[in-house]
Amino acid sequence: MEKLLHYAWLHRRFLPLLPKTTRGEDIEIIDPGLWNHNAGPDFFNAKIKVGGTMWVGNVEIHILSSDWTRHRHHEDAAYDNVILHVVQKADAEAYTLSGRQLMQMEMEPEPLLRENYAALLAEAAYPPCYRIIPDVPKIMAHAWMTALTAERLEAKTERIKKYLQRTQGDWERTFFIALARNFGFNVNSEAFEQWAFSIEPSQVGKHRDNLQQVEAYFMGQAGLLTDEAVAPTDRDDYFIRLQKEYRFLQNKFSLVPMQENMWRYMRLRPHNFPTVRLSQLANLYHKGHLNFSLLLEAQSLGDFHALLSAQATPYWCTHFRFGRESKTQQKQLRQNSLDLLCINTAAPLLFAYGQLHNKSEICDRAFNLLETIKSEQNYITRTWKSVGLEAEHAADSQALIHLKTRYCDRKDCLRCRFGNLYLKPKHQSNQPAND
Repeated sequence: MEKLLHYAWLHRRFLPLLPKTTRGEDIEIIDPGLWNHNAGPDFFNAKIKVGGTMWVGNVEIHILSSDWTRHRHHEDAAYDNVILHVVQKADAEAYTLSGRQLMQMEMEPEPLLRENYAALLAEAAYPPCYRIIPDVPKIMAHAWMTALTAERLEAKTERIKKYLQRTQGDWERTFFIALARNFGFNVNSEAFEQWAFSIEPSQVGKHRDNLQQVEAYFMGQAGLLTDEAVAPTDRDDYFIRLQKEYRFLQNKFSLVPMQENMWRYMRLRPHNFPTVRLSQLANLYHKGHLNFSLLLEAQSLGDFHALLSAQATPYWCTHFRFGRESKTQQKQLRQNSLDLLCINTAAPLLFAYGQLHNKSEICDRAFNLLETIKSEQNYITRTWKSVGLEAEHAADSQALIHLKTRYCDRKDCLRCRFGNLYLKPKHQSNQPAND
């Protein structure tokens, strides 16, 4: 309910229409301020006039005025610049850390705003604002989708920053870890990330020219070359050769493999099995494609595909797991997989690098890359298409995924531009009379 009070204050959709302080002084709201979604007062740099006096400062909003003390704002210097305490019900006085008594104002959201917001929260269908989507102006939809794409890239940048912290700012290793995580294609993402952190470039780099040794290092660190990981009947000649190579490397570098049970095979297509993906990564590393400078140099989607295109070693053309033969198939990354790697690895890395080095042209290249990739096809994009909003490319599909996970799933309609449109009084004309 407090979020609705924030929205009502920002858009001036509250009662009474002529607000007063709890002491009966007239309040003129010149500027409600900037809505703060982080720690600190709810609105920054508001401007109000009370009894002819202009006040400039912050505004804090609560259901009850006693929430001020309950939240311990009276002990926090960050709230000393609050000029007005806006509440639904004033049940106590409020004081700043410096001892200043706050002006307080009671307000209620407009009844129509309450009704529309309640309808949004109660809607079982997804998206809850589906009724108004066909009427959303194209320019508004485009602007909101662009903003959502940027938000999603920002969110992915946070993970990359954490990688950089753990690797002491090593972009090459960060690229390797980010790519490895996305080679997990969701089901094995966490396992691939843990595995990637166990790979020491200074060690495996000494054996880059020998593909079999690279694959042995990668498979061994994944815990897939232990006697416990493979049944005796499945330990064929190739497994034994890799195991022998890994034991040599293990002794040389004091390697500690991860637990084999971290890997998931259930509900995975065989082409996504960890064995196949690790072999493809080994091939990429052996060819020198896991090079961050090459990623920065890539311009077109074709360049990125060429850089990330990987094929498993010949053994895996007839196997998905050790010792179990299968129909002969080239285990090469398909276009859909390459597109996903561009979406989830290349674009976020470019965006993060551009941001951290103040190079807007590289950030723009991240956006341009997403706009050259076909839209992802999944439940989210299909649902939005069914209500009248179609994703034209991957930038749009990423926007819709972000919209669902960061807004719809959290019922954060008040911060969504589509939700805002729904909350406007005119939207009621789009609703059936007997809904």
